[in-house]
Amino acid sequence: MKDYLIRGLVESRNCRVFACSTTHLLEEARVKHGLWPTASAALGRMMSATLMMAAMNKNNEKMTVTINGGGPIGTMMAVTNGDGNIKGFVGNPQVHYTYNSNGHLAVGVAVGNQGTLQVIKDMGLKEPFCGTVPLQTGEIGDDFSYYFMLSEQTPSVVSVGVLVNDTNEILASGGFIIQLLPEATEEDITYIESRIKDFPAVSSLINDGKTPEDILAMLFDDVEITDHQDLHYHCDCSREKMLSALATIGKAELQEMIDQDHGCEMSCQFCNQKYTFTEEELKSLLLNN
Repeated sequence: MKDYLIRGLVESRNCRVFACSTTHLLEEARVKHGLWPTASAALGRMMSATLMMAAMNKNNEKMTVTINGGGPIGTMMAVTNGDGNIKGFVGNPQVHYTYNSNGHLAVGVAVGNQGTLQVIKDMGLKEPFCGTVPLQTGEIGDDFSYYFMLSEQTPSVVSVGVLVNDTNEILASGGFIIQLLPEATEEDITYIESRIKDFPAVSSLINDGKTPEDILAMLFDDVEITDHQDLHYHCDCSREKMLSALATIGKAELQEMIDQDHGCEMSCQFCNQKYTFTEEELKSLLLNN
């Protein structure tokens, strides 16, 4: 099953819904970054939630989500333009913890909960929108739910999950979001709470072959699918962009690279692609700086 996202409406329960499968794009990220299992789970949950959040916007706008909870995984970041493409990284990819009680991947331990979740949306205005909330658990789903409630005043259920096999490959990744509309009643809330109580882990459902449509149908009998979007891991770095970044550093630092290293090598944090620049190129930058 290829990676894709759907969104829909459940008019009888006054809510909108989103669901996605992100198994292949997370596997690509795992290979690029050399992610260990718990790091894969953390980044996969974050990218699934970020893609669904981006699908809530009508216009394709750049969105950057950053999480730092003070845990050993360090800073996590995911970036999308709302076009189905996403890129991301974690500060420390070699993180692996499990909970002793059930053996599940301990994402909350790796991420930590002494920090923030920040969302920056560039909507083409003079200043981008920026919302920041304190992390609740570091388990990612709970933290996005809290963000929606506090920053956007939208009660939301966020369920995201990742399943990894014994050789660290990604078996399944994805999630769903249920958001109450302003017309929602107490009866709607009670119904939704009853549906998600004891609902199977979304990663297990995807691993069993359930599609995003299947998952939403398990939650609601009358969901209407309104949109579909293919998803991909895609980094838009280039030699030209790296050269432009080099041009922004100080003259003293450029001169040091010329004198000591006779050139430089830069690595993209989102895909680990390496770019080499010669001494002559640095001298040209220095002249034009």
